[in-house]
Amino acid sequence: MAQHILIVDDDPVQRRLLEAAITRAGMPAVTAPGGQPALDLLNGPRGDQISLMLLDLVMPDMDGVAVLTRLRGTYPDLPVIVLTAKGGIDSAVEAMRAGASDFLVKPASPERITVSIRNALKIGTLSGEVTRLKKKTENRLAFEDLIAKSSEMRQVIRLGQRAAQSTIPILIEGESGVGKELIARAIQGSSDRAGRPFVTVNCGAIPDNLVESILFGHEKGSFTGASDKHLGKFQESDGGTLFLDEIGELRLDMQVKLLRALQEGEVDPVGAKRPVKVDARIISATNRDLAELTREGRFREDLYYRLNVFPIFVPPLRQRREDVPALARHFIARFAAEESKAVTALTPEASDLIADFTWPGNVRQLENTIFRAVVLCDGDVLDVCDFPQIAAAMGVELRARRNMPLARTPAPQQDGQAARPITALSSPYTMSATDIAGHMRKLEEIEIEMIRMAISRYEGHMSEVARRLGIGRSTLYRKLKELGLEQELAEQGEPPLQATG
Repeated sequence: MAQHILIVDDDPVQRRLLEAAITRAGMPAVTAPGGQPALDLLNGPRGDQISLMLLDLVMPDMDGVAVLTRLRGTYPDLPVIVLTAKGGIDSAVEAMRAGASDFLVKPASPERITVSIRNALKIGTLSGEVTRLKKKTENRLAFEDLIAKSSEMRQVIRLGQRAAQSTIPILIEGESGVGKELIARAIQGSSDRAGRPFVTVNCGAIPDNLVESILFGHEKGSFTGASDKHLGKFQESDGGTLFLDEIGELRLDMQVKLLRALQEGEVDPVGAKRPVKVDARIISATNRDLAELTREGRFREDLYYRLNVFPIFVPPLRQRREDVPALARHFIARFAAEESKAVTALTPEASDLIADFTWPGNVRQLENTIFRAVVLCDGDVLDVCDFPQIAAAMGVELRARRNMPLARTPAPQQDGQAARPITALSSPYTMSATDIAGHMRKLEEIEIEMIRMAISRYEGHMSEVARRLGIGRSTLYRKLKELGLEQELAEQGEPPLQATG
């Protein structure tokens, strides 16, 4: 699930050295022997896996400046670090003007290369997030800004793009957290109303006595407490889009007034002598079944048909699992940059865990889960132990001994889906307080496993192990001897003990 670093150099020795340095730093790398092969790789099916390019400036087929020039047209946000044996100021200025993120002189140390890569990735992530937030603030968010790899979401985008070409009323349906408001914003940003007001109203969060005033506005002195004139949401969205979220929660008497506003294109502010014309594009959203509410008499049938002219259903995340890896990568990069963390990816076991989870809270739950994991993670990859709530919900049972598979009970069936097969996970940094039979384990067993786990995690650095366990180093060595761990660790191939510090 990690993004790859593309190494572009015509010297095979340099490619191998750079690849080794980057791989040791925990980042996967791919190589290209020249500028044109690098561009071909970027434009191919693996192009979306490249998160940064390490580019040699002098190459026989196409020099680095030419590659940068070509990249600016198709991949303007791809970070590029230039490497060259010519360390002159003119070369650096030329590379930076062409769009390079950093400039390194060969031979650069692996530590310098790693720092430069991490800084460029962090800046690129923050820059992309700033651009996305700016477009959202300016109401110019478009469909290409959304993360949607699955065929189900591509169909949603196709419908949204069609709807954006007209002012037809749209009803977006889907569970809570699937991203209905983002779809609505993308429709606005892809239409001729881009850049104009996008006003959101949560119909389920408005106090009953203020619904009319908030939607349609009021005149000064029209009721107790109306000390000033107030424009309603309809007038605020004049010329733009009014997004009515949770439309199924709107009171029946307000549904009548909403219907009239939609039909006549005008609103009656509370206390006003005459109606006010408005030109607002209406996009509604709901996580409820409006057709069922209509049959039950809790939603007006005429309003339902007025809103449900162009329905768009956004599927839940469990029905578009192809989007989970891309969303997870996006959230990891974003939160790692925001929190100044070195986290870059997920372990294969953690990837399997989040891929198999059903995500009842959809994208919002995935986002918050990744946020928590990044904040709590001490390493550079997220493991199963960083998702304790998801592991518990999946029925993951952590075995008593390290390196034993983690048995997973079948997840409960949802929406008529067949039960998923039992799979195996493993994580070296998780442990259970109970044995396989469900009984509490002895303290000595847990202590042995905790020490073994710490020694493995901190690669045999005993000062760090002792500090993390909250005991003195001499106490740690005594426990190793008393518990018979010295010989056992040696036989199982654990890292050699290092008395650092």
